[in-house]
Amino acid sequence: MSAKTPKPTRAATEGNPSRRKFLGAAAAATATGATLGFPMIVKAEGPIKLRFQSTWPAKDIFHEYALDFAQRVNNMAAGKLTIEVLPAGSVVKAFDLLDAVSKGTLDGGHGVVAYWYGKNSAVALWGSGPAFGMDPNMVLAWHYYGGGKQLLEEIYGNLNLDVVSFLYGPMPTQPLGWYKQPITKVEDLNGLKFRTVGLAVDIFKDMGVAVNPLPGGEIVPALDRGLIDAAEFNNASSDRLLGFPDVAKICMLQSFHQCSEQFEIIFNKTKYTTLSPELKAIIAYAVESASANMSWKAIDRYSKDYLGMSQEQGVKFYKTPDAVLKKQLEVWDRVLAAKSAENPAFKKVVDSMRVFAARAARWQNDTSVDYKMAYNHFFAKA
Repeated sequence: MSAKTPKPTRAATEGNPSRRKFLGAAAAATATGATLGFPMIVKAEGPIKLRFQSTWPAKDIFHEYALDFAQRVNNMAAGKLTIEVLPAGSVVKAFDLLDAVSKGTLDGGHGVVAYWYGKNSAVALWGSGPAFGMDPNMVLAWHYYGGGKQLLEEIYGNLNLDVVSFLYGPMPTQPLGWYKQPITKVEDLNGLKFRTVGLAVDIFKDMGVAVNPLPGGEIVPALDRGLIDAAEFNNASSDRLLGFPDVAKICMLQSFHQCSEQFEIIFNKTKYTTLSPELKAIIAYAVESASANMSWKAIDRYSKDYLGMSQEQGVKFYKTPDAVLKKQLEVWDRVLAAKSAENPAFKKVVDSMRVFAARAARWQNDTSVDYKMAYNHFFAKA
């Protein structure tokens, strides 16, 4: 039998600093429940859930676009981040969304920049007016590559709004609106009680119209009760779902009042800042993906509902007379001059947009073929 290894004496332990250090560390490990040789396990944070609200009724295709964006984020985040989108009015009224997101009442929202016109008229330039001849996709090009994004951030910052904004989803040209009788000349608009928003309010007021800037869900009831005589909203699908064909049968197509608009997705900035770089990247790419998908879906759905209203619901569509369109451009000159004189931020945005449009719109006009010529070749009646 081999001899037992003797235990170290107290003197030997106290006289050996290395042994004292080792025994102290082992005791500490035992006290904390750790096992030597295994790394400490850190508990991961749980999934992040964000509550959004749109500015659209649940049945509107615009709310569907908001859901499409959220679904892209949710799919790519794979459980790390989930966005829930509620329809307008679920938490706050549509026009109160920006403040609710800034204050943290909501984590985010989906709407249009023109709805915040009352806070600073400059923001409506992203949705109202002829945009110096740029279509909505070109306005987005100016926003992301011509300085518009920085200008919008500056405006929100000066308003002390704690939000992060993403613009996306170029909207097709909006109609002049829904009327009881066709608009054949500028004078036909004089005295009408009319719904619109943003700087379009200023355009129509200058043309003799009494404007009421109602949110989307309130327009058709107001038309039905005679509180307004006419109204515009946005597109064939939204107009049909909101019930415009039930209260009016005349729709005037083409207008400069909102021919270059886009959607806005906003996040509470404090909440957004806490997200990881990975989740921020997912959000950015979801915005771009949803923007493209929205453009394609709009072409498909709007064209179907446009024909459906004409063939099934007795709606008559008329082209807005050129005299009315030219009058809108003349009025727009006055709106730009007046707003620029009273609001430095407005002038700053106008100047930036004008510089970008001078080359971008010229390029598009010079290089784009006449698609209407091709359409008429194949489909126009002999």
